[in-house]
Amino acid sequence: MTDTSTELSYPEDIVIADTVRWLEKAVIGLNLCPFAKSVHVKGQIHYVVSQATDAEGVAMDLHRELEALAEISPEKRDTTLLILPHALQEFLDFNDFTELADDLVEELDLGGILQVASFHPMFQFEGTDVDDVTNCTNRAPYPTLHLIREDSIDKAVEAFPEAEMIYERNMQVLQEMGIEGWLDLDVGARCPVANRDVDATAQEKK
Repeated sequence: MTDTSTELSYPEDIVIADTVRWLEKAVIGLNLCPFAKSVHVKGQIHYVVSQATDAEGVAMDLHRELEALAEISPEKRDTTLLILPHALQEFLDFNDFTELADDLVEELDLGGILQVASFHPMFQFEGTDVDDVTNCTNRAPYPTLHLIREDSIDKAVEAFPEAEMIYERNMQVLQEMGIEGWLDLDVGARCPVANRDVDATAQEKK
């Protein structure tokens, strides 16, 4: 597995601020996830900046954060965003790691209790171009693992009975705004990561 992370250490406050800006302006601002606003407003999202530089280190951090989320009450911490500014910058490597993440959930006997979703600055749906705006539904400033409680998902679905329509709506919203509109949101990373290449490519086409 190839890792293209640098030896630089990026300030945690900037990495978290970039992630919060993406959450507020894109995820909540565009209503890409109707369930995000509540936990954000209540301060129930736990942000963790990993210093890992390879998959092994990320796995150790994920192990720790999965156990921590399972042990703490949802009122104090409903969900965790594990942000990876130094590791798994290549999307294919990151995508491979998500399978290991699912295996780790099972190894910890947390299946049915927690699950791991993922975002990546170079996320790309199969069959799409790298600058296809629909890819942005799964893009974040940095490679990010989202640790979610199954109970919270169930409650959210109950409160939003048309949850299966979210994906289609998100595709429509992004297609209408276009890649230029997405770039205008300014929700990219301020630390040098892979998505700079995507932004540069899109800017050249503007």
